[in-house]
Amino acid sequence: MSQHRLRSLAAAPLCLALSAALATAVPAAATAADAPVVSTTDGSVLGTATATGRQFLGIPYAAPPVGSLRWQPPQPVAPWTGVRSAQAFGPHCAQPSKPPLGTGSTSEDCLYLNVYTPASPPKRPLPVMVWIHGGALTIGQSDDYDPQRLVGNGAVVVSLNYRLGALGFLAHPALADHAGGPSGDYGLMDQQAALRWVQRNAGAFGGDPGNVTVFGESAGGLSVLSQMASPGAQGLFQRAIVESGAYNPTQRSLADAEQAGETFAAKAGCLDQSAECLRALPVSTILSDQNSGGYTPNIDGRTLTESLATAFASGRFNQVPVINGSNHDEYRLFVALAEQSGVKVTPLTYVPLISIALSVDPLTAMKIAQEYPLSDYPSPPVALGAAGTDAGFACSALNMDKSLSRFVPTRAYEFNDENAPVLKLPPVSFPYGAFHGAEVQYVFNTSTEPVSGGLSASQIQLADAVQRYWTDFAANGDPGARGVPVWPQFSAGNPAMASFAPPSPATETAFEADHHCRFWNNLGVLGLNR
Repeated sequence: MSQHRLRSLAAAPLCLALSAALATAVPAAATAADAPVVSTTDGSVLGTATATGRQFLGIPYAAPPVGSLRWQPPQPVAPWTGVRSAQAFGPHCAQPSKPPLGTGSTSEDCLYLNVYTPASPPKRPLPVMVWIHGGALTIGQSDDYDPQRLVGNGAVVVSLNYRLGALGFLAHPALADHAGGPSGDYGLMDQQAALRWVQRNAGAFGGDPGNVTVFGESAGGLSVLSQMASPGAQGLFQRAIVESGAYNPTQRSLADAEQAGETFAAKAGCLDQSAECLRALPVSTILSDQNSGGYTPNIDGRTLTESLATAFASGRFNQVPVINGSNHDEYRLFVALAEQSGVKVTPLTYVPLISIALSVDPLTAMKIAQEYPLSDYPSPPVALGAAGTDAGFACSALNMDKSLSRFVPTRAYEFNDENAPVLKLPPVSFPYGAFHGAEVQYVFNTSTEPVSGGLSASQIQLADAVQRYWTDFAANGDPGARGVPVWPQFSAGNPAMASFAPPSPATETAFEADHHCRFWNNLGVLGLNR
């Protein structure tokens, strides 16, 4: 693997799309006579009744962003007459194939969402939970996640697709609506369009548009943080849950992003740097020439007006209660993927790989190696995983907890199940531990019985507690209202966190020391894609 490839792994916290592994099959449909019809503001949709609820799949929330609408803010859907089928997922947004992490697509007509509701109309409007998938803003899709257990806890759940990669996040001066104007961040605009759809239509599905929780993992978590900081998302949600999303606290400037966009345009063959040429490029060309290491939002001046860290430290953000967390061994996933590609961490390669993975000079890499001596860890890959976790995820999350808790009720957590199931991931020379994305299978649908290769009985108990935390928080902002352990609020003076490890959550207070956060703050090396 080249140095660039290892850096790509470090810079791209791919939501695992543990999709096929973490989500279960869509429940079997009931009879056609039971198929529900709901009227939305754009037209009526025909859903599917299942043994556990109702689902409405592939509902368009914006016009297809094709032709002249490529690299434009999302536009309204054309209304339809009659009843539109909502019994199959919409196309995935264009993305490269990255097995086992993602399924390839060349579709730009992809702005669809899915709605999951209880089987019977509720007596009173239910909280709405809107899920944003991860995947480095480059891969992923909404249909990888089965939320029926969350629905069973009393929520309406919405999942959505949004534009990815260069099609979703390319900034280029030719794409601005006026000279010097904003460009890029189209994927974030899509998410806001979906949230506005929820405001208009949640009531028709039994949901409460005044009680919306937006939640996501990895790049989905980064998206949630971005929406908290975005003026355009004000009033569109009342609570936020961030899973492993704090890895990019400082966004690039519009000028830097547009310079990268001009480099992309030249590589793709648009030497005249015109919008006309860019909008005429084949999707296959865009996918092959885009940044393989993933994308991050830019400070475009409209969708984002300042970096996340600045917004949260100053209080200039959409002030809603928040759950924010990370996993104890986030970076082991990326060390594992690198090992699978031929890059092995040994005593001889340890320091050079620190330098490459964290984009630091050799002298700084030596300081990091002294803070994380190989003698303290069972193997060199585990040592690199610890350093990458702390620099890339844990300490950025803690800093956000400290900033957010000054202004809004904040709950912090760490996922600590060192034996979380590893499904659809290749075996490597070291344990994955509580790896990046491991908690997803505890949030979404899980079997009610222990199964071979899946969750054990104690892990199912933990998953039940996590699911109740999430839905209780969505209902009333109080995770722990229904018989699960009390989850204290986080504050700088009382940095208590929930530790998610089987069989039941507990409280931890040593997170900062465990993850060497004072060292990293003093060193000034925090976050990925910085």
